[in-house]
Amino acid sequence: MTMTVETLVSIAMTNPINRELAIRLPALGLDQCLLTAGCLFQAVWNHQAQLPPGWGVKDYDVFYFDPDLSWEAEDDVIRRARQLFQDLDANIEIRNQARVHLWYQEKFGRAYPQLQSAREGVDRYLIAGTCIALDVLTGEVHAPYGLADIQQGVLRINPKNPQPDLFLHKARSYQSRWPWLTIAH
Repeated sequence: MTMTVETLVSIAMTNPINRELAIRLPALGLDQCLLTAGCLFQAVWNHQAQLPPGWGVKDYDVFYFDPDLSWEAEDDVIRRARQLFQDLDANIEIRNQARVHLWYQEKFGRAYPQLQSAREGVDRYLIAGTCIALDVLTGEVHAPYGLADIQQGVLRINPKNPQPDLFLHKARSYQSRWPWLTIAH
């Protein structure tokens, strides 16, 4: 069976935290509001491994895009989100992708380009198949490399962000939790 967008969303929404985030995030009024990363693709791996849908999810990433580059504007969104999700037992990381280039090098020691959209942030994940996001405003799924790698458990480097050392570290981290995943070299 081929992984479709509908199947991905259906499996991801079996995680009650994902479901609540998808329902509540539009209330923040954010442009380009994406639920992204592990909370989506790890639900697929957990489904395949017959584990609870939220097993192994360390945090729930939400990307949005606001041309206001001030820390104050992003902090306001973070505070409003904290209030909106205070009843959820989850670590929710909400970040304005327009600002990432301002702090990334100091935090991670590597340069980061100034992005023009929230989707560009998703496109920079280290592992190609994990470049997946759900637009909570439109219901569209952004998956520039498709869904086959996630379905098949293949971890391959993202050609748009080739960082072999970081890729291998991240891939091995996933493999330690889902041992059947394979690293493509």
